Amino acid sequence: MEVDYMIVGQGICGTFLSNELIQAGQTVLVIDENRPQSSTKIASGVINPITGRRLVRTWEIEKMMPYAVNAYKTFGEKIATPLIRQCNILDFHPTPQMVLAFAERQPIEKEYLRIPDYADQWKTYFNYDFTIGEINPCWLIELNQLLAGWRVELQKKESLLEDLFIWEDCIVAKDHIQYRNIIAQKIIFCDGVFGFDNPYFKLLPYSPNKGEALIVHIPGLPRTNIFKHGINIVPWEEDLFWIGSTFEWTFNHTNPTPDFRIKTEKQLRNWLKLPFKVVDHFAAERPTNMERRPFVGLHPVTTSVGIFNGMGTKGCSLSPYFAHEFVEYLLQNTPLTPEVDVRRFAKILSR
Repeated sequence: MEVDYMIVGQGICGTFLSNELIQAGQTVLVIDENRPQSSTKIASGVINPITGRRLVRTWEIEKMMPYAVNAYKTFGEKIATPLIRQCNILDFHPTPQMVLAFAERQPIEKEYLRIPDYADQWKTYFNYDFTIGEINPCWLIELNQLLAGWRVELQKKESLLEDLFIWEDCIVAKDHIQYRNIIAQKIIFCDGVFGFDNPYFKLLPYSPNKGEALIVHIPGLPRTNIFKHGINIVPWEEDLFWIGSTFEWTFNHTNPTPDFRIKTEKQLRNWLKLPFKVVDHFAAERPTNMERRPFVGLHPVTTSVGIFNGMGTKGCSLSPYFAHEFVEYLLQNTPLTPEVDVRRFAKILSR
């Protein structure tokens, strides 16, 4: 079997990259073992233009967000499943200082920050002592439907190998790749945390990060918004909501922990007026990096090997744009955005 590109991993990066390559007329084989607890599958799926306690604008959001919104709408039409809807964040301020901080940032980021005049309506559902700010627009992505729908399409095209990628079965040459009985021009790794051990890219400045979240049944809570008050309550499906998430930089394992569940349930009881029931608890390691910028491009020495990884917590907003840019680079030799081009680490990767 011969293909133009092999792609390792079918998370959000592998999904968008394989779609872009197929749209450009390339033949593709995606290798993915379909792990139930990958970082994409348990992510909240939120595109938020404002980040952090300082309420600063997310990097390049003016370019990334409109592109992503259109990309998800188009992808949803392709797999006959709606994938995106506007779902603004309501930020319940925990202290007077945060009320002041939001008010000070609002005139600066008036494109995205608002002080709504309907805050009292939420007293039916929540306990809160201070005001509410709104981040608008924010978008909610149906990530599991995206991955499952595209997987079906790949299977129809006979472009999916459901298996764990084994390095011992891979022969890397300068002008091609052979994996078992498959030959490709190039292999692109969209393998998330497995990139930490990739022999061609393991020297990149990855920063392992663990996240935990709960899935909670909250009948009666409107699904119109994402609610933020120390933790995030994100609509999941029907009366289920995604609750999280942690950002643990030091951890001994990637399993769910009782401490997280106990702490999060306590926060919910203090904040929510509605009854709730925890129905699932999961954890995963994220492919974050110290620079907080993606890794995109071909290895500076072995150009038959490439990478599309390191999106971190911004994968929903970054992956669509940079998948398109990467394919333009591969097929038309157009330049990559310097901040994401993996050649910025050429000296390290050439060792």
